[in-house]
Amino acid sequence: MKKAILVAIIGAMTLGVNAGDWGKAPVAPAKAPIEECYDIGGEISFGYETDYMFRGSRLGRDSIWTDVNYTIDSIVPITVGAWYISELDPANNFDDELDLYVSAALGTYGGFDVDLGYTRYIYPGAGGDTGEINLGLSRSLGFVDLALGTNYDHTLDTWYHEAGVEKTFGITDSMSLVIGAGVGYGVNNWTHYYATAALPIELNCRATLTPYIGWNGVPSDWIGGDIATGNNGDVLHSGVSLSVSF
Repeated sequence: MKKAILVAIIGAMTLGVNAGDWGKAPVAPAKAPIEECYDIGGEISFGYETDYMFRGSRLGRDSIWTDVNYTIDSIVPITVGAWYISELDPANNFDDELDLYVSAALGTYGGFDVDLGYTRYIYPGAGGDTGEINLGLSRSLGFVDLALGTNYDHTLDTWYHEAGVEKTFGITDSMSLVIGAGVGYGVNNWTHYYATAALPIELNCRATLTPYIGWNGVPSDWIGGDIATGNNGDVLHSGVSLSVSF
């Protein structure tokens, strides 16, 4: 779903004295700058997307969203947050959505980083709220990063599974290219496949701007669909987000 990047940088100061030549005043070394960018675990993000894609289906078009989350750094780090999306054009007849979520980073088991969470999907105008248990597994394979996810909606009694890979290429000290691809499976059939390319740009030690482009593919015998238009689910989409940690 909606993922965040938290950046914490603590500057260091080097102490020392250079005695120099006899008869001359000692030369004080230059002090390393202190980066005042220590985070307390919070993040706020804003974004625009041409198409709201969710598990192979286009649920809306021309949308804006915002996310606020906070990570409690305890024995098991716990993140709580809220995500809200709304279409810019009410004529598209898209229901606003509010997601309330909590997740716990349980640690590493068998080489996989394990996260367990819960998401409540709320539709203020339409109703039909649902709740979902989320389990995520991730690990680096060296040449790519692997992510596996399984989700159980206890309201609808349905399962959804997804597998994806991702590769990051450094471009500059503050810019990277992230390429991803994956496939989804739910309700006893394949839902979609996808490919994405994102360009995270670190504006400073707190803010990251990320434009992206993606492709959502749905073969005719798969179940993903275009709820927004009633057509097939093959969609070329794009967007941009700004994330700020604090």
